Amino acid sequence: MATKIRLARGGSKKRPHYAIVVADSRMPRDGRYLEKLGTYNPLLAKDDEGRVKLDMERAQEWLAKGAQPTDRIARFLEAAGVKPKAERANTKKAQPGKKAVERAKARADKAEAATAE
Repeated sequence: MATKIRLARGGSKKRPHYAIVVADSRMPRDGRYLEKLGTYNPLLAKDDEGRVKLDMERAQEWLAKGAQPTDRIARFLEAAGVKPKAERANTKKAQPGKKAVERAKARADKAEAATAE
């Protein structure tokens, strides 16, 4: 059975509250799970102790059994020091396109020519 450590959403509309659970990867997001490991409340401040509550011993046991954490859970485990920090792909979405670079270069050249005169 392929197991995942993931979030199961609870709470009302626009007031999310998540349970950190171990579930079969084929089960729905909020469906049946094997064990609840903790909670995550994204509405609390990032430095608040109650934002992420996680039973680290049980999480380590599930990781040893082969459970795969989702991205968000992996970040929680990295912050707690349970899992080594992983390299993440740095996408180039934030980089300007070719035409934008050309326009910026043309503007810079035009400004430089104007200050030279």
